[in-house]
Amino acid sequence: MKLNKEQQAILKSAIRHFVLVAIPVWEVSGGDMKAFIYGLVAAFVGPAIRAVDKNDPAFGKLADVVEKELAKKKSTIKKKTK
Repeated sequence: MKLNKEQQAILKSAIRHFVLVAIPVWEVSGGDMKAFIYGLVAAFVGPAIRAVDKNDPAFGKLADVVEKELAKKKSTIKKKTK
């Protein structure tokens, strides 16, 4: 199964959240696997909520608009530097 750009962004965000949550939860809980699993779930809930929101600038409709505008500005800068 191949992921599209939006799905890749969501997955990367979830992984970043997981790493930020997993390490302190593991240390504080003393290696409690139940707490670790709760941390894992918490790490994926935030990006999942953002992914569902179509107006979210990271994953929603606005992300496409922002990406196109950034591409335009980048090409303009390249033209000016040549």
